[in-house]
Amino acid sequence: MATGRGSRYLLTIGRWRRSFGIAPQFRALAALVPGVSHVDNKSDFLGKRPHRRHPGILQLSCVRLPQALAEAAQLLLLGSAMPNMEKQVQALTNYLWSRHLPVEPEELQRRAVLLEKKILENADSCQTEKHHEEILHALRRTTYHWQELSYSEGLSLVYMAARLDGGFAAVSRAFHEIQARLPEFQPQTLMDFGSGTGSVTWAAHSTWGQSLREYMCVDSSAAMLELAEKLLKGGSGSGMPCVPGVFFRQFLPVSPKVQFDVVVAAFSLSELPSKADRTDVVQTLWRKTGHFLGKEKSPLDPRPGFVFAPCPHELPCPQLTASKPLACSFSQAYYPIPFSWNKKPKEEKFSLVILARGSPEKANRWPRITQPVLKRPRHVHCHLCCPDGHMQHAVITARRHGRDLYRCARVSSWGDLLPVITPLELPPSAQDAQDAPES
Repeated sequence: MATGRGSRYLLTIGRWRRSFGIAPQFRALAALVPGVSHVDNKSDFLGKRPHRRHPGILQLSCVRLPQALAEAAQLLLLGSAMPNMEKQVQALTNYLWSRHLPVEPEELQRRAVLLEKKILENADSCQTEKHHEEILHALRRTTYHWQELSYSEGLSLVYMAARLDGGFAAVSRAFHEIQARLPEFQPQTLMDFGSGTGSVTWAAHSTWGQSLREYMCVDSSAAMLELAEKLLKGGSGSGMPCVPGVFFRQFLPVSPKVQFDVVVAAFSLSELPSKADRTDVVQTLWRKTGHFLGKEKSPLDPRPGFVFAPCPHELPCPQLTASKPLACSFSQAYYPIPFSWNKKPKEEKFSLVILARGSPEKANRWPRITQPVLKRPRHVHCHLCCPDGHMQHAVITARRHGRDLYRCARVSSWGDLLPVITPLELPPSAQDAQDAPES
C-alpha cells in the first residue's frame, strides 16, 4: 500500500465563508511595518530574473480544466435526461454558498439559558411547561438547521456541473504553491478525503503527473465515486482511465501503517456534523501523513509539523482574533466548463491551510499578502500577515524602502509572499544602515 517517503503534506481547502459579514476590503491595521525595508538577498534569490518574477509570486494565470476532463463532463451532462439543469446548478450553488456550519451543542445550551432568562423576567413563574415550549419554539426559529447532504446520481451530476471547475482551480492554486516553493518535492502517493468528482486527482496529475503513482479517492457517496470514475474514463464506464493508478473507496484506510505523501481534504470538512468530528478527521488525516499529531519532537516522531501555507507562523490567526473577524481567503481565476450558460471566466474564493511534516527552519517565513494590493503613484499599500503573528499595513516607497522592495511589492498580488526580512534577521551592518537617518 502507500508508504510515502520524504516530506509529507496535509492540505485542507474550504469555501470562503460569508458568515463573518465582512468582505475583503482595505482597512488600516497598523502603521508602517517595522523593519520591512530590505529584500531578502541572503541567497541572491533574484539573480537575473526581473522583479515581476520574484520567488514570492504564487498567483496562477486563469486556470483551465484539462481538455479530457472538460469533454467528459460535457458528455455526461448531454447524456443525462435531467430537466432545467441550469436552474438546478444555480440553486445548488446558492445553497452551498449560504450553508453554515452546524450549531454546536454548547452553543445551543448557551442560547437556551439566555432565552429562559429573558422569558422568565416577563412571565408567570408558575407556568414552567409553557416556558419550556416557548424556549424550544424560539430556538427552532432562530437556529440554523444544518442537514447532511446525501448525493444521489442526479445530485452528483448537478454538483459536477456546479463545482468541478471551481474546485479544480482552488486545488490547483494550492498545489502550485507547494511546487513553486519546493520544486524538488516529487510525491508518489496521494489521498483525497471527500473526493467528490475527483477534481483533486486531476489537479494533482496536472502538477505532479510524472511522479505520482497512486491516488486514493475516499468518499462516502457511492454515486460520487461512480461519477468520478466515469470522468476518468472519458464519460463512460468502460473506457481506459486518463489518469492511471486511481483507486476508489468509501472509507478511510484503517491500518496506521498506510501513509501518503500528500493528503487532501478539499471542501469536505465543513460537511461534517460537529467540531468534534472535524477534529477527529483532521487528526486521522494527519496520522496518515506521518506518525502522530503534534509539534513537539519526541522519540516516536522526530519530525514535527508546521504551517506551510498560508500563515508564516504557527500562532493564532490575527484576522480571526481581531475585534471584527475577517476570514483569511484567496481568489483564483478560472475558465468554467463551457456549458451554454457558463462561458465567461470566473473567480473562485476559498480558504486553505497546508500543514507539513518537518521543521519550519528551512521554509520561507516571508509575510503573506492578505488583500488586493493597492497601487498608487510612488507608493504601494500591502496588507500583510507577518511572521510575528500580527497583521500589518505596509506603505512601501522606493525612497524609504529601496527600489528592489518597492518594485517587488508593486508587481505582487493578493496571496503572494513579499520577500522581506525583519530587523532580527538582518546582519549588524545592515541593521545599522537601516537605523541611520535619511540624508
